[in-house]
Amino acid sequence: MRDPIQQGNTFAARPLNRGDYKTLGLASLGGALEFYDFIIFVFFTVVLGKLFFPPDMPDALRQVQTFSIFAAGYLARPLGGIAMAHFGDLLGRKKMFTLSIMMMALPTLMIGLLPTYQQIGIWAPICLLALRILQGAAIGGEVPGAWVFVAEHAPERHTGLACSLITSGLTLGILLGALIAMTMNSLFSPAELEAWAWRVPFLIGGVFGLVAMYLRKWLHETPVFLELQAKKHLATELPLKQVLRDHRLSIAISMLATFLLAVAIVVAILMTPAYLQKQFAVLPVDALRANCYAIVALSLGCVVAGWAADKLGTGLTILIGSILLGSSSYAFYHTMSHDTSQLALLYPLMGFTVGIVGAVPLLMIKAFPAAIRFSGLSFSYNVAYAFAGGLTPVILSFWIKYDVLAPSYYLLLLSIIGTGLGGYLIANQGQQLKHSIR
Repeated sequence: MRDPIQQGNTFAARPLNRGDYKTLGLASLGGALEFYDFIIFVFFTVVLGKLFFPPDMPDALRQVQTFSIFAAGYLARPLGGIAMAHFGDLLGRKKMFTLSIMMMALPTLMIGLLPTYQQIGIWAPICLLALRILQGAAIGGEVPGAWVFVAEHAPERHTGLACSLITSGLTLGILLGALIAMTMNSLFSPAELEAWAWRVPFLIGGVFGLVAMYLRKWLHETPVFLELQAKKHLATELPLKQVLRDHRLSIAISMLATFLLAVAIVVAILMTPAYLQKQFAVLPVDALRANCYAIVALSLGCVVAGWAADKLGTGLTILIGSILLGSSSYAFYHTMSHDTSQLALLYPLMGFTVGIVGAVPLLMIKAFPAAIRFSGLSFSYNVAYAFAGGLTPVILSFWIKYDVLAPSYYLLLLSIIGTGLGGYLIANQGQQLKHSIR
C-alpha cells in the first residue's frame, strides 16, 4: 500500500491533467456567464431607468434610482457569500457552486421577462430590486466558491495558475457583456431597444446560465472536502465564528489584497471608458473599443500573475505587479490628458498590469485552513469588495472635480499599498498565510 504522504506529494507535484482542464473549463465557463449576468445591467441602465420608473421623474433622479438598484447587488454580496460559504464548509463545495449559478441565472432570466412601470406601476422597480439582490447574493458565493473549488482540485504547485484562469474567465464575462451591449446598440434603434430588444441580453444570459448549471453536474466534489468529511474534520462550530476568532491576521491581509483587486478593476476597467469620454472628449466607440482591448489584456495578465505566484511566491509577484501597475496607470492617464492618440496602445498595457489581481486568490486560499477556507475567503473577499466597490466611485467623483488626473493618483496610491503588502509578505515569509491546500 502506498504511503499517504508520498501519495500526497505525488499529487501535488503532478502536472495539470485532462480532468483538471475539464474542471477549470466548466468552472470558468460558468463564472464568465455569471459575471456577464451580473454586469449586463450596467450597460442598459439608461433604458431600464426609462422603463422601470415613472415617466415624469427627472432624468437625474431616475438615473440615481437605477444605479442604486445596480449598487444593491454589491451590497447583497457579503450576505449571500457568507451564507453560501457557511454551507459550503459544512455540506460541500459542489452544492454551493451549483446553487450560486442557479441563483444568478433565474433572476437574470426573470429580469428579461419583467413587466415595466407602464404595466404594473411601482411593483416594477420593486421586483427589479429584489431580483438584483438575488444576483448580488449569487455572485458573492460564486467567486470565492470557484477559487476554493478549483484550488482543491488542482495540483498544489499549480494552484495559482488554476485560480488565475478562473479570474481570467470572470473578466471575460465583463468583455462578453460589453460586446453584447455594443452589438445590441448597433443592430437596434433606441426605440426598438426600449420597446423589446433590451430584454434579449438578459434572456440570453439566463438561458446560458441554466445551461452552465446543467454542465456543472459533471463536476465532482473536491478531494479536500471529501477527506475532511471522511475523517470527520469538518468545522465543529460556526465556521465564521472560528474565522473571526482565530484568523484575524489572515482576514486583514486578505481584505487588503481584495481591496487591491477591487479598486484596480473598478477604476481601470469599469470607470475609465466614461471618464475618457467626459474628461478628454474621446469618442464613445473609441473608448469602448480600447476598453475591450484592455479587458483582453487583463485576462492574459491574470494568467501570467497566477503562474508567477506559483513560481515566485505571492509576495514577490504582488510587489513587482504593483510597481508595474503604478507605472503604467500613471503613464496612461497623464498621456491621455494631452495625447489621446496613444489610447489603443496604453490602455491595454495598463489592463495587462491590472492582471496582478490574478495573484490574489492564491494568497487568500492559503490564508485559511481547509475546514473553514470557504467561509474565511468569502467573508474577507465580499466585505472588502463591497467596501471598495462602493466607496471608490464616490471618492473619485469628488476628487475629479478638483483634479482631472485623480484616477492616476488613486491607482498610484493603490500600487504603493500593494507594494507594501508584497514587501510585508516577503519579509515575513507569509507567516500564518501558509496553510496547506490539502
